[in-house]
Amino acid sequence: MKIKIFIWVALIGITKAGAQTSPLLNQYFHNTYLANPAMAGIKEGAAADLAFRSQWNSIPGAPVMQNLSATYGWERVGVGLNMNLDKAGLQRQTRILASYAYHLPLGQETKLHFGISAGFINQRVDMQDLIGNPNDNQVGMYNTDHRTYFDGDFGVGLTSREFNLDFAMVNLKNYFKRDNFRLINSPVLYAAVGYQFDLGENQFQPKVAYRSFQELSGIFDVGGQFALANQQLLLTAIYHTSRAASLGVGMHYKRKYTINTSYTTQTGALSGYTAGSFEVNLGINW
Repeated sequence: MKIKIFIWVALIGITKAGAQTSPLLNQYFHNTYLANPAMAGIKEGAAADLAFRSQWNSIPGAPVMQNLSATYGWERVGVGLNMNLDKAGLQRQTRILASYAYHLPLGQETKLHFGISAGFINQRVDMQDLIGNPNDNQVGMYNTDHRTYFDGDFGVGLTSREFNLDFAMVNLKNYFKRDNFRLINSPVLYAAVGYQFDLGENQFQPKVAYRSFQELSGIFDVGGQFALANQQLLLTAIYHTSRAASLGVGMHYKRKYTINTSYTTQTGALSGYTAGSFEVNLGINW
């Protein structure tokens, strides 16, 4: 029985590691606020997005991610709320951040953006799903050691009509507090640059991004998004240097309602152990 439990935990650890290094595809083009707090309220008005991602395999307790974000922008100010629930096996990680951004005009269509997020992060073992003795000291010690901690992000950005540049320091918990709570494999830095080409009623935006992690090698993401049919049909493809790829199809109906679906293959090192992940995003802006 102990051997079976060990194997099960190891498999969950493998899938969890893959999930940590695969962000929501939505953060690259449609909802850049997910990666950089400076993008909160970059457009005037309100916007909300709901995302769900699940591993495509039959392992019990395979990783599942749920995210809800909302932003509001007016004049030069933007605010946002980013709530994320990450589940893998018995482990639950909750991260909730509120954001403030300032958008400084540098020209007719060029702006410099600053943003900061602050909130909390919590990791725990879900006692309701535990099969065994809920009074086990090891389980109790895990939940005691993993208390609720302060966390946050800081970002800057530069945008014009065609050009966009992002830089963010994420998971600030890893920078300022060194203790038994460490976000292994979690992102540390995010940087991206993109350019938008107008093709009549259509658009094409290539983008290159870089992500660094705790105790892992950095990953480059290279790809682009086509916006076709008067920018209502969205086709996305990104290659990750972790030897994974993401493909997405979406619709931006009447420039107000958005639905995106995507599939990300597992990283090269883990492709023999577990399948890729499927993601769905629903958005509205007004």
